[in-house]
Amino acid sequence: MHLEVLKVRLHSLKDFAKHYLMIVLSILTALGLEAWIEHAHHRHAAAEASTQIEAEIRANLAECDTDLQHDLAQMVRLRGIRDEVTRELKMHTSDDLIAQRVLEQTRQHFDLKLMFPTLRHEAWDVMVANQSAGWIDPGRLQRYAVAYASQRDVVTTMSEDTELLMSGTGLVDTVADLRTDTVRPREFLHVVSQMTAMLEQAVNNLQTLRKQLASALPDTDTGAS
Repeated sequence: MHLEVLKVRLHSLKDFAKHYLMIVLSILTALGLEAWIEHAHHRHAAAEASTQIEAEIRANLAECDTDLQHDLAQMVRLRGIRDEVTRELKMHTSDDLIAQRVLEQTRQHFDLKLMFPTLRHEAWDVMVANQSAGWIDPGRLQRYAVAYASQRDVVTTMSEDTELLMSGTGLVDTVADLRTDTVRPREFLHVVSQMTAMLEQAVNNLQTLRKQLASALPDTDTGAS
C-alpha cells in the first residue's frame, strides 16, 4: 500500500486537523479496500476448492457404488459354493463327489475378483498445499476431512487383508489345483471361506465408506441420496 502525502502549507490548527483527518481516512480506506480484495480472493479460492473436492468425492462415490454392486454379487456366489461344500461335508459325501461338484461350479472361473475404487485425493492434496483449507467453512471442511480420512483407512485395511489372503490361505495353490481338475474338499472349504469373509469385509467397508462420502456432500446433492 502506498499513499502520497499532499504538500500544503498549514495556516492554523484547524487546517492541520483537516489535513490529518484526510490522511487518516485515506489510510483507513486503503486498508479497508485491501482487506476486501483479500477477503474476496479467499472466498473465491474456498469456493473453487470446494467445487473441485466435491467433484472428486462424487467421482469416488460413483466408483464405490459400481464396485460395491460387483463385490456383492461375487460375495453371494462364493457364499453359495462355501455353503454347498459345507453341507456335503456334514452329510459325509465322498470327496470325489464333492470334488466333481466343485469343479462344475468353478469351471468357468474361480478367483476372488474383488473390485475396489481408486479413491482419488488430488483435490484434497491441492487444497492443503495452497492453504485454501483455512478459508472453507469449518463444518464443511470437517465433513471433507472425515471423508478423506475414511478413504485412507479403508485403503490401508484392504491392502493388509489382500496381502494376508494371498500369502496365508493357499489361494494361489487352490486355483492352480482347480486348473488341473484337482480338489481337496476341506482345504478348498478353508480357502473359499476366507475369500468369502474378505468379500464380506470389503462390502462392509465400501458401504461404510459410501455413507461417509455421501455425508461430505451438500444435502441437496444427488450423490448424497
